[in-house]
Amino acid sequence: MIDLPSQLPLSSMPVDTTANLLIVDDTLANLRLLVNLLQEHGYKVRPATSGAQALTAAQAWTPDLVLLDINMPEMNGYEVCRQLKANPRTCDVPVIFLSAASEVMDKVQAFAVGGIDYITKPFQLEEVLVRIQTHLKIRELQSQLSSQNKTLSQTLKELQKTQQYLIESEKMAVLGQLVASVAHEMNTPMGAIRSSAGTINQFLQQSLRDLPPLLQSLKDDPQMAFTQVIATSLKNTFHLQQLSTREKRQIRRSLLEQLLPYDQCETIADLLVDIGIFDLDTAVIILLALPNHLDILHMIYGLTGLQRSTQTVLDAVEQASSVVQALRQYAYHSDLSEPVEVRMVEAIETCLTLYHNQMKHGVEVVRNYAAIPIIHGYPDELTQVWSNLIGNALQAMHYQGTLTISLREIETGIEVTIHDTGDGIAPELLPRIFEPFFTTKSNGDGTGLGLSIVKKFIDKHGGQIHVSSQPGSTTFTVVLPIYAPIQNGSAVP
Repeated sequence: MIDLPSQLPLSSMPVDTTANLLIVDDTLANLRLLVNLLQEHGYKVRPATSGAQALTAAQAWTPDLVLLDINMPEMNGYEVCRQLKANPRTCDVPVIFLSAASEVMDKVQAFAVGGIDYITKPFQLEEVLVRIQTHLKIRELQSQLSSQNKTLSQTLKELQKTQQYLIESEKMAVLGQLVASVAHEMNTPMGAIRSSAGTINQFLQQSLRDLPPLLQSLKDDPQMAFTQVIATSLKNTFHLQQLSTREKRQIRRSLLEQLLPYDQCETIADLLVDIGIFDLDTAVIILLALPNHLDILHMIYGLTGLQRSTQTVLDAVEQASSVVQALRQYAYHSDLSEPVEVRMVEAIETCLTLYHNQMKHGVEVVRNYAAIPIIHGYPDELTQVWSNLIGNALQAMHYQGTLTISLREIETGIEVTIHDTGDGIAPELLPRIFEPFFTTKSNGDGTGLGLSIVKKFIDKHGGQIHVSSQPGSTTFTVVLPIYAPIQNGSAVP
């Protein structure tokens, strides 16, 4: 028996219309009803009336999720699940058991063979949809995290392949500093992922079983009010994140004045502020009139928190991806004999991304980027030029001050200037700064090859580099032609 749905109140969890569902049930009436209703909600559905038919379908058409009955002739759902989990092609596909069996041991066995969830018949379609959406979203996040792990693993392999070259050049010394910075920089998104994943896991463990009976208790106006409050909460997410503690206290006081007629008004006010509801509109008042209004508000808090935690994970993955991509671009080395297109702003921004951790607490970056043409040069050499010049500028400022980077087009090509507010270079040392092994840094802080390599790479491009300095102000000016000369092989200094 399946209760027909009225309206899905979960706008915070959009349906993935590309998801493939395999439904296995030997009762044709149940099977047809589930197939039709799930297809109406955007899913691609394949039915199976037996365990053998389900295994054949899963092998030919790998599903994203399986809804599996237990009591079937010839092969029961437990055995079907065992074989799905034993097959490398389907072992990661989540399986939700659907069964009239409600004994604890039935559920224990379902989880023991690899099931990820268990829904007892009869059920409402809202319950099935919510659990399908939840497990598809969890699988999507796991896939994204796995992809990031593969990217990181591939990045490490590429770094290992270029290690010998890096040891023989200044790039190895700079990379050592950047890796430490990047490792620290990755702590922020990884911490956000860990915290949000914990929040998602806690909600699923504590509240998912309470959702179906709560939904069943909501009819007509209360159900519409439930949906409207969720929508309002999600709409106010950005505003809520921008509120100061003082502003939240003001909103809470305003709500308390309106909530005085209600029992536990302070608890209700705290919940509404946390949800992102700032006034008592009609939808909130309808819910507060229900005897289980606190349970409803707690459920809304959990559902909207699930969406916000999911967004946090996605934002953190994107942040980590940008850092990894910058590291890959910096570490990549190619032996080019002919120049290729170089987008100068992207190359400089790659270096700034890698140095972000060292700059974020005390360095202001001023970008004066005029429109410049795409030049033709050797991108990995130019990336190393900007990395050395930016790194030297940060060290000269002791990571406190203003770093100004300017780009403009001139008659002979493009001009890049990097200006810092650091200690400056003594006049008697300026003529020697491009000499190999010459350094003003203390022992162990530099090899004296950085600016020598910068000069060689700029010469390779047919460009020029100049420096002017005084205490509190140093400017390196690099001029590059639109087309770098063609080289006979790689120019490794």
